[in-house]
Amino acid sequence: MWAIIQSGGWVMLPLILCSIAALTIAIDRLWHLRRGRVVPQRDIRLAWRLCRQSKITAAEFKALRQASPVGRILSAGILNRAHPVAIIKESLEEVGQQVAHQLERYLNALGTIAAVSPLLGLLGTVLGMIRVFNTMTAEAVTDPSRLAGGIAEALITTAAGLLIAIPALLFYRYFRGQVDGLLIEMEEEGLKMIEVIQGLRERDTPESV
Repeated sequence: MWAIIQSGGWVMLPLILCSIAALTIAIDRLWHLRRGRVVPQRDIRLAWRLCRQSKITAAEFKALRQASPVGRILSAGILNRAHPVAIIKESLEEVGQQVAHQLERYLNALGTIAAVSPLLGLLGTVLGMIRVFNTMTAEAVTDPSRLAGGIAEALITTAAGLLIAIPALLFYRYFRGQVDGLLIEMEEEGLKMIEVIQGLRERDTPESV
C-alpha cells in the first residue's frame, strides 16, 4: 500500500485527506440526519400538548426547543401564537432557515470533495506522465515494458480520485434528498400548527398524547 501511495507522488496526500474528510462527513450526517432524531413524534406530540395549554412553563418550552430540530421550529410557533398569523409564519420561516442551515452542514464540503477528487487524480496522472516521458527521453529508453510500467504508476492517482469521488457524490446526493424531505415534513408540521392556532383544524398526529 505504501508503495502505491509513493508511486502516486505528492498528489496522493491531498487525496488521502479528501478521503478522510469525506468519510468523516458521511458518518456525521448519517447520525445527525436520522428521521427519528430530526422529526421525532414525541416532540410533535409535546408541541401539540403545549399548544393547547393556556400557560407554558419556561422548563417545558426549553425542553421542546432543545429536543430536536422540529421541536425548535414548533416552539417558535408556540411562542408567537398570540400574534397575527403573518408573524407566526415569519417566525417559523426564520427558525426553519436556521434549522435548514444546520441540517445542510458539511454537505457543500462533501460536494466539493466529490468534484475536486477526480481533478486532483487527473493532475497527478498528468504530472506522472510528464515525469515518465522526461525520464524516458533523458535515458533514451525504448523498452515498451518500462514505458508501460511508468504509465501504470501515473494512472494510480486517477484511480484514487475516482474511488474517492464516486462514493462522495453518492452520499452527497443521498444527504441532499434526505434534508429536502425532512424540511418538507417539518414545514408541514408548522403549517398544521398554524391551522390549529387559527382554529381551522384539530390535532392531527399519528399517536395520541
